[in-house]
Amino acid sequence: MTENDRLLLNAYIDGELDPAHVLEFERRLAQDRALAEEQTRIEALRGAIRERLPRATASPELRRRIGALARPRLFAIDWGAKRRLGAMAASIVVAFATGSAATYLAIRPDRGEPELLVSSHMRALMASRPVDVASSDRHTVKPWFNGKLPQSPRVVDLAAQGFPLAGGRIDVIGLTPAPTLVYRARQHVISLTALSVSLRARGTIRPIDGYNVVEWTDGSLAYWAVSDLAAPELENFAKAFRAGDAEP
Repeated sequence: MTENDRLLLNAYIDGELDPAHVLEFERRLAQDRALAEEQTRIEALRGAIRERLPRATASPELRRRIGALARPRLFAIDWGAKRRLGAMAASIVVAFATGSAATYLAIRPDRGEPELLVSSHMRALMASRPVDVASSDRHTVKPWFNGKLPQSPRVVDLAAQGFPLAGGRIDVIGLTPAPTLVYRARQHVISLTALSVSLRARGTIRPIDGYNVVEWTDGSLAYWAVSDLAAPELENFAKAFRAGDAEP
């Protein structure tokens, strides 16, 4: 078991993971016996500590001092001190943000574009609906992106091929807003995200967390299709999209 596994396990037990990462980690727990045993050990240890160690309570003197500090007091405003406190607060915010980012990277050091896209797809599935604009009409979906993003994706009508358009949404991939088209194949959802070619990941695309990912480029954009469809059917979707007529 790696140190990252222990960090994730403690974050999971403390309820600090977001819903998408909770689902992902619970899959790992179901498949990794050593990880599940470590979870049982930690939870048993925490339970024993709660039961056997006395809970610390504040003394009457400490309560009095805290109460005195909590009472409002009138004082003259020192504008120089106020500016210094403002600068100090800004420094604290920057330090907190930097520390939080470092903690996230320590826990999830391997999150590239494919993994981030799968996470966005999972979050959309857990939402009340996976789209911001719901429409099967490409003449409605493509204009919806105009003015919101620098570049709109191709929008192809694939209803005749068995992949009807459901709408679109905007995802944030690695701090970059990106347009995502949503198609359906029976009860399956396909998220098709367009990213700048400069952001594309290199290497072989593989199944990630139970989802298949297919990627191709078209001009200055790289398209990523994510779904729980079988890989051959998702490849058929990609081929149909590349061959289809886009909204002019």
